[in-house]
Amino acid sequence: MGVDRRRFLGAMGVGAGLLMTGGTAQAAATRRVFFGAYTTWSGGAKGIGIGTYDTANGQLKTTGVIGGVVNPSFVIESRDGRFLYAVNEISKGEVTAINAGSHKVINKQPTGGADPCHLTLDPSGKFLITADYSSGSLSVFPVKADGSLGARTQKVQHKGSGPDPSRQEGPHAHHIVFDPAGKHALAVDLGADSVFVYSFTGGKLTLVSTAKFKPGAGPRHIAFHPNGKTAYVANELDSTIVSCAYADGKLTPGQVLKTAPPATVRNYPAEVLVSGDGKNVYLSNRGHDSVAHFAVNGAELALVGHTPAGGKYPRHITLDPSGRFLFAANQNSNLVTSFAVDAVTGRLTPSGTPLKTEIPVCVLPTRLG
Repeated sequence: MGVDRRRFLGAMGVGAGLLMTGGTAQAAATRRVFFGAYTTWSGGAKGIGIGTYDTANGQLKTTGVIGGVVNPSFVIESRDGRFLYAVNEISKGEVTAINAGSHKVINKQPTGGADPCHLTLDPSGKFLITADYSSGSLSVFPVKADGSLGARTQKVQHKGSGPDPSRQEGPHAHHIVFDPAGKHALAVDLGADSVFVYSFTGGKLTLVSTAKFKPGAGPRHIAFHPNGKTAYVANELDSTIVSCAYADGKLTPGQVLKTAPPATVRNYPAEVLVSGDGKNVYLSNRGHDSVAHFAVNGAELALVGHTPAGGKYPRHITLDPSGRFLFAANQNSNLVTSFAVDAVTGRLTPSGTPLKTEIPVCVLPTRLG
């Protein structure tokens, strides 16, 4: 299981320009972006990729790499943008703190779990939590004033399994995120077919409820609507998205929709995200190699269509802070693609030239430039 299994699944089927204003050429504005990747795989990256994108057309470029970080498959930034935090998806899992300005590694801490694949900061920014995939556990760390991480203060072990013998022999924590109110942390577990909801006070997770999904669904990621009353869960194993009601730390699954049409190639949904205005939901389809677009219709969704991802196996998608561009990390074709987002319809249009970079699995456009 762990990296080897995830690598096997991933291998299946396998510069800023000039802006003309009033006839005068001006340097186009750019923002920073970082790229999570695998480093231990054949043809892998050297660390966390560093780059920029053009705020006029979404064109990406690489400018360097942060070395000394092994398998940084998911990367986030601190609230003030001064620090980066990356999981090290290895059997003896670690999490790494990095100075976002100097690109220097500050320190690392062992998670006590295997193959961490996601992480989040609590609303105060004083604690960090990892989701350790292969061990099906969560790990909590204090964040110090200098951005460094203290030793792990809590480890929560999930329990459960599902009917898929190769993917659900035990729990597999895949995603950890706080609700919009910041009161509860939701941990999505692919192996247990569950989303575990925790309160988080005094730096400690306490289980308050469990949402069960269809056996074999394999929930992977969750995204909240801005209203905080609805959340959407991407199910990796049965290629569905579920609209869920949410209130007071309780998640209730509802409408279920397929994320891709039937095909000869099996499809594995990955990331799900919601537009800032709450009108559109996007989901990456690995296998169908598309971004599914859903319109929000009250508490439910309606499929609008599919946009080709422009590469193979789009693992992670994200919107830039302005909401004008969507980026897709196409793991199996070593490409990150850019799409312009129509402000009225939410439809996606390819924009710029795809960026070639080694095994991209996460794209982090920074919030503060």
